Amino acid sequence: MLYGIIISLITLICILLIVVILLQPGQKEGLSGGLAAGMAGGASMGARRTADLLSKTTSILAALFLSLSVLANFAIDRSDVTQSTIQQQGVPGEPIEQSDFTVPSQTESAVPQQDDFEIED
Repeated sequence: MLYGIIISLITLICILLIVVILLQPGQKEGLSGGLAAGMAGGASMGARRTADLLSKTTSILAALFLSLSVLANFAIDRSDVTQSTIQQQGVPGEPIEQSDFTVPSQTESAVPQQDDFEIED
């Protein structure tokens, strides 16, 4: 229940973060460079304030995103999990016999053997 609420908040913050980042100015463009300057009659104070507001909003949303992501990790319900998903889906029955790797193999090596040649000077 709590995990679902946190995930929905993270999704909402992601959407808001995308919108705020896209509104930020690039090379004298965007909301602070074009629209705000045009509305204020070319005054640069409105453009700076808009850029500052968008920058602060981005920082706040990013901090919320990070903290909610960490909180979501602790909100996951792990009460019934004693085995991993792979172990739970394993084939029932006898376990596979494990090989003794200390005994040399009876099969021939796939790597060709090289003869030792002496190089004369």
